[in-house]
Amino acid sequence: MTGFTDIRAGGWVARLPAAWRPYALLGRFDRPIGAWLLVLPGFWAFALAAPGWGEGLRLALLFLLGAFAMRAAGCVVNDLWDRDLDRQVERTRGRPLASGAVRPGQAVAFLAALSAIGAAVLVQLPRAAIVVGLFSLFLIALYPLAKRVTDWPQAVLGLVFSWAAPTGYAAATGGLAAPAFVLWAAGFFWILGYDTIYAHQDREDDAQVGIRSTARKFAERSKPFLVACYAAALALLATAGWLGGLSWPFLPALLLPGALLAWQVATLDIHDPARCLALFRLNREVGLAVALAFLAGRA
Repeated sequence: MTGFTDIRAGGWVARLPAAWRPYALLGRFDRPIGAWLLVLPGFWAFALAAPGWGEGLRLALLFLLGAFAMRAAGCVVNDLWDRDLDRQVERTRGRPLASGAVRPGQAVAFLAALSAIGAAVLVQLPRAAIVVGLFSLFLIALYPLAKRVTDWPQAVLGLVFSWAAPTGYAAATGGLAAPAFVLWAAGFFWILGYDTIYAHQDREDDAQVGIRSTARKFAERSKPFLVACYAAALALLATAGWLGGLSWPFLPALLLPGALLAWQVATLDIHDPARCLALFRLNREVGLAVALAFLAGRA
């Protein structure tokens, strides 16, 4: 894995003023896939329960802005915790805090600005959604610690990254109901699967520095684990659609995300970090396909 990194310092980032570039990399704005994956369970909730197209689009835009801000904030928190460990891992040693391009005090100021943007988005939502959204803060703070004390940090991330589902449902309907919790559970198993694929990029380095993960726990047995995760996610998505009163077309429409998930399992090579990253990124299309399946059930 010598020389492998997922940092994209070229492209539009390279055209930013020099002083801005480290912050763009610190917030992972060069790699927006994380923000997409954070917001997609919210899109599922809007597709399932929004009262109309106009309100659904308004909420989707608000959540997308909030996802970019809060995903960046989460990355800053993670990198503050992990800057010493990141220096020891090939993929992460170029991160701005690990490399010294951004000092911890500067990162804290950047975190405050990102949090202010997230708060500005949150207050545009109904009170029930604000309350549900605030409950995620504890889990966000807990995630960087999880990789040090458990083999299941991907499960903690699953709880965090699927939180947009109940928050989005509360934003769309003004409250919570059974479909919101089933969507949250579906997102949890989906994320548990795809983040295990992601963690295989660092499996060898993580073993040397003592970082734990489901990739290390399951190693060569990862494919059966992924089958179980993705099968549970699809079954729960079907259940959410049924509880939400969708018409029958949403079920055959779920075959597309199901096929994309099956492709990930079939073509996974845990010894090829670039392949793991490509399969991980494919989950943006999976999440969008789920939202389209729910919309098909409302047509």
